[in-house]
Amino acid sequence: MLRAAIAAISLAAPAAAGDFVLGLPIDCSLGETCHVQNYFDRDPGPGIRDFRCGGLSYDGHDGTDFALPTLREMREGVNALAAAPGVVKALRDGEPDRFYSEETAAGTAGRECGNGVVVSHDDGWETQYCHMKQGSVAVTTGQRVERGAVLGQVGLSGMTQFPHVHLSVRRDGQKIDPFDAEMTESCAAGEPDLWEQTPPYLPGGLLDAGFADAIPDYGDIRMGVAATEIKPGSPLVLFALGYGFKLGDVIELNVDGPAGRVVEQAMTLEKDQAQAFRAAGKKSPAGGWPTGRYLGTVRLTREGETLGEIRREISLR
Repeated sequence: MLRAAIAAISLAAPAAAGDFVLGLPIDCSLGETCHVQNYFDRDPGPGIRDFRCGGLSYDGHDGTDFALPTLREMREGVNALAAAPGVVKALRDGEPDRFYSEETAAGTAGRECGNGVVVSHDDGWETQYCHMKQGSVAVTTGQRVERGAVLGQVGLSGMTQFPHVHLSVRRDGQKIDPFDAEMTESCAAGEPDLWEQTPPYLPGGLLDAGFADAIPDYGDIRMGVAATEIKPGSPLVLFALGYGFKLGDVIELNVDGPAGRVVEQAMTLEKDQAQAFRAAGKKSPAGGWPTGRYLGTVRLTREGETLGEIRREISLR
């Protein structure tokens, strides 16, 4: 059985990282084909604060969530990797991949990590990897692994609402934020962090976008199957999925066609949202859409700074 995460946080000051160095626990390009959905929650109370004093976390979150844009990438297969060399201490496999809900809560109790692996390292360090795909765990208890070794694949098992690998880091049982090993309160990049190459801090961004003939279902967007064929007489809709949305963010959705701009809309977000989608479109003109190339551009900005941009192109004939 996979050991449960330590419930109590030690009152002792965190030990220095020394030679313990982490690589990414997921085989992807951070900021392109994956992203950090949640950082370690540094607020000791009911509030939320990541290591940069932002809100990209949730109350009590004790690790870092390296997430895929949609379930489409999970189905295609993305490897979860050992972040440091060590020995496999515990593992679990066989838990189903499904969105966590009230209906699945009873069957998930005590197995919130889903399918996962615990790796023991030198000097009291330990890493834990959660929410792997059912049947994908590729190591055995007692096996020695090197940094970058495949542990399994990113999945949707356990207590989760999106495909990701949750990385927990502990030393002598104490939970450590890998972005700030000394657990400071500086609201800046930690000194030192534990990363071999420090991942950039991304407070939010865009995950996916596409065209559809109607405003798509959110479930289809999360599955990565929302894009549909645009026929000459059907509506033309541009949609986008994003994460880390904050009150006041602006999402622009524009579509340019052979005869000029077809869709132009800017939406100011009215609340914080961990993940959400927006869409804008237009009904087909009389006689159908002109044939040719249509370019959709989605841009997310915060206080005038661009956090993400995605372009999608289709051709209508």
